[in-house]
Amino acid sequence: MQLPPDASERGQPALVSVILPVHNAQQWLDECLMSVLKQDFEGTMELSVFNDASKDQSMTIIEKWKMNLEDSGIPVVIGGHDSPSPRGVGYSKNQAIIQSTGSYLCFLDSDDVMMPQRVRLQYEAAVQYPTSIVGCQVRRDPPDSTERYTRWINQLAPDQLLTQVFTSHGPTVIMPTWFCSRAWFFHVGPFDEGGKGVPEDLLFFYEHLRKGGGVFRVDHSLLLYRYHLYAATHSVLEPKDK
Repeated sequence: MQLPPDASERGQPALVSVILPVHNAQQWLDECLMSVLKQDFEGTMELSVFNDASKDQSMTIIEKWKMNLEDSGIPVVIGGHDSPSPRGVGYSKNQAIIQSTGSYLCFLDSDDVMMPQRVRLQYEAAVQYPTSIVGCQVRRDPPDSTERYTRWINQLAPDQLLTQVFTSHGPTVIMPTWFCSRAWFFHVGPFDEGGKGVPEDLLFFYEHLRKGGGVFRVDHSLLLYRYHLYAATHSVLEPKDK
């Protein structure tokens, strides 16, 4: 078990923490972490990684990037465990949040890639809508995967972000695009830690709405959202040819 340093030992809190749960993600991590490095956000930002029992070279890649990121002014805090089995996405996100310091949380999946303006634009929206989950439009990779679902993500009207959640298979702003204040997250959360098969994002989203939270989407494509067989965040399962 790798224990992160206490937040009080790491200087001033960051304005934004990028929350990155990792499990056997070596195939995508270089591109994912490069996208953290390339953010054009001018406020303070940190990366909080939680390794959920990876058995591949994920941690070697993360340690390599830690120096590059910190040399560029982005502190990296790493936690995790090496138990025989992973504890799941909900647990990993909660742990990454607990060990982080940011006033705002930017969620990122280890197989996705942020556009350089993502943190800046979503931070600006989150300041304006402090009790909202802020999402964004996405590009899918491969481009022809889940075309109908991708159109749905990107083209819902503002009022539909609230009304369609109860008739859909998942949140109307997808989890890998979430951005919200730390205070609001803890008012609503944490995530359910039931493990594989538990829709921790949808359960959190319903609780968020019950507590009067709003939903806002930045209408720019700020995330490359990958489709593959091992993805943990398939909100809607649909044949690839649709």
